[in-house]
Amino acid sequence: MLDLEVVPERSLGNEQWEFILGMPFNQAISILKRQDRSIKGVQVWYSDQYPLQMDLVLNLSQDGVRLIFDPVSQRLKVIEVNNLGKVKLKYCGVHFSSPQVQPTIEQIDQSFGATHPGVYNSEKQLFVLNFRGLSFDFPIESKFEPKYAHGLGSLQFPNGSSPVVSRMCIYTGSSLVDTKAPPLPILCFHGNCYLDCLEVLRERNVTKGLKFLLVTEGNGPGKLIDPRKKIVERIVQFGDSSQDVISALGCPGKVYYKAEDKMKIHSPYVHKRIRSQCSDYFFNYFTLGVDILLDANTHQVKKFILHTNFPGHYNFNMYYRCECKIPVMVENTKPKLIQTGESDDEEVRVITAYSKWDSVQNYLIRPDQQPVILNRSASTNTSNPFGSTFCYGVQDLIFEVMQNQHIASVTLYRPKSSVS
Repeated sequence: MLDLEVVPERSLGNEQWEFILGMPFNQAISILKRQDRSIKGVQVWYSDQYPLQMDLVLNLSQDGVRLIFDPVSQRLKVIEVNNLGKVKLKYCGVHFSSPQVQPTIEQIDQSFGATHPGVYNSEKQLFVLNFRGLSFDFPIESKFEPKYAHGLGSLQFPNGSSPVVSRMCIYTGSSLVDTKAPPLPILCFHGNCYLDCLEVLRERNVTKGLKFLLVTEGNGPGKLIDPRKKIVERIVQFGDSSQDVISALGCPGKVYYKAEDKMKIHSPYVHKRIRSQCSDYFFNYFTLGVDILLDANTHQVKKFILHTNFPGHYNFNMYYRCECKIPVMVENTKPKLIQTGESDDEEVRVITAYSKWDSVQNYLIRPDQQPVILNRSASTNTSNPFGSTFCYGVQDLIFEVMQNQHIASVTLYRPKSSVS
């Protein structure tokens, strides 16, 4: 049985690990993987059709804990304990719920102090005791509601019994209903850079590079006392060297060498022995949601891949979501309106990580254009439980689209004609 410390408006954990409000989904998964001997029966709940409307949930079924993540930011929003009989809980080092201590109304009042009167939900027959960043639900029959008007002590229950907590929630703010996932806490940086926003730099529908707005830990003598976040801007363009990339973004999380190139059959040199035996390689920046492909011979940037990290995709949880903005110029169909493009016949549309393909394709592709079907599988498991995705080539972009019409990734490559 887990023995965990409750910190209102902040976290639930112990000396080895803790789930912190604002923590990214990926970091919570990392904790669960490291604690696989003590935490079992973990389930991931999400909506396949509406992944941006329904919360993303990690259900620790054997421990009575649910971690509820905001579906857009994918940061921890609410920590819920829905079965206090499966876990020991303490506050300021003293247990208020364990096999020896029942979490009754009196016990909660003694441990935390009732600073605000509770609220009775007649529809659910629940008495809710609220603190800032913390709430407790007690199941109480409706016949006791009028007596509560005279105070907590006026409640009299049969046989001297007292209701016990059925659910506890940790969140930020003073209202569970209105709570939102807080910004990424400094404690969750672990020396990494995170992406605030990424803008694709394009001119006349030709991609030049990427502009990153990065969030990092502040530095200086006051860092440990008063840590601050710092936002920096970096630009990486096609043709930049590997040294340029590392100078701008830091060392990648991983360097991956392509074992094979399935597209080399389309190369005019495939039957000639003039190609190098070296492999192109990727710089994987997992916390930025970006892969950068570098040429094996020139060691220059030749491709970018942006990942949106939607649940239900084969690569889900490998990358953080890339908060990208991709401007595309399209032919204007509404004359005599103020345009944002460079001519009266064109306007600029911006595609983001949340754009759905069925609304984008109307102004991007021809009606008769057919996608390339992408079937992913691992070497040890040839089946893909998430199904195939569909790839559409537009200008110098390749959109990988899931079956629910969300964009899983965008590949930006350098057309041969633009290479100087």
